[in-house]
Amino acid sequence: MDDIGSQQQDRNSKIVRTSVIGIVVNVLLATFKAIVGILSNSIAVTLDAVNNLSDALSSVVTIIGTKLAGKKPDKKHPLGYGRIEYLTTMIIAAIVLYAGITALTESAGKIIDPEVPDYSTVSLIVIASAVLVKIFLGRYVKGVGEKVNSGSLVASGKDALFDAVLSASVLLSAIIFVVWGISLEAYVGLLISVFIIKASIEMFSEAVDEILGRRTDKEEMDAIKDSIMKEEKVTGVYDLIIHSYGPNTTLASVHVEVPSDMDAKEIDRLERSLAIRIYQEFGIILTATGIYAIDTDEESTRIRNDVKDRVMNHEGVLQVHGFFLDREARRMDLDVIIDFDMKDREAVYCDILKDIESAYPDYKVAVVLDIDL
Repeated sequence: MDDIGSQQQDRNSKIVRTSVIGIVVNVLLATFKAIVGILSNSIAVTLDAVNNLSDALSSVVTIIGTKLAGKKPDKKHPLGYGRIEYLTTMIIAAIVLYAGITALTESAGKIIDPEVPDYSTVSLIVIASAVLVKIFLGRYVKGVGEKVNSGSLVASGKDALFDAVLSASVLLSAIIFVVWGISLEAYVGLLISVFIIKASIEMFSEAVDEILGRRTDKEEMDAIKDSIMKEEKVTGVYDLIIHSYGPNTTLASVHVEVPSDMDAKEIDRLERSLAIRIYQEFGIILTATGIYAIDTDEESTRIRNDVKDRVMNHEGVLQVHGFFLDREARRMDLDVIIDFDMKDREAVYCDILKDIESAYPDYKVAVVLDIDL
């Protein structure tokens, strides 16, 4: 636990340090660009300066979010405050969206009522330098964000790279004006603002997906299932559900299929072994391991295989698992996964239930419509 706490503290320190660098750089860039924009009468450069200030504000929000997310778990929030980082990303997306809309309206206004800019050599050098600085800053912030799994830093890094494109476009329009006397900066600002707005919507969408709970990457799911299958006596892995409570707090639950003759001690030993294995390999806390008991006698195996074949013949069925047969109580249980793409999953479910009941009228059949995770 001390090691986990140390890793979390180190991660937070890197996020804060990177954000502080972003604040300093963006404030300096905003200052220089504002001076150039005012002196050259350039709306594009002035908007670029405002955009840098919004980036500095984003970094401030990232620091605040990281500090709040790093609070220790308490009675009210026993799983910690890690999800605050997703809210931080949403706030940054809102700031970027505001900057994009501002750039859009200002650029549109300058198209309707244009003003002639006056670029000097110094102003062109400042803009060109800003492009290079933003590229390095964006790559650095995004790289650190990916390394420490910080959505806020990744969002800020992406925004910085978009700013580099914006500044490059401003520089290009300035050169075109100086060489040919054609003023395109308002149109360039209009085009880039659309890209900024699009990027902010994508950032917001990603954060919302994290809060709602997105489908886990298939490769990661398969890797976890393969690891569980390495345990002796595990013959199937199903219903793996992963919950994220922040970048460094991930919980999971799973059902494993094992022979029905395992005793309580063997099952307990298996559950503990799986919890250790999954945490060591994936950093995921396995909070619950459900058991599917499989009878291996000839009659149970025959009925199980027949039922599975019947169910899989129905259109849209992806998987059958959790089969349990109690011949004494004349009861049959199973879980069925039906593709979300099916227009009427309930109708398929009802057809499956009728099919099994007609084949085994002396059994009480319970079919669970499971989720395609």
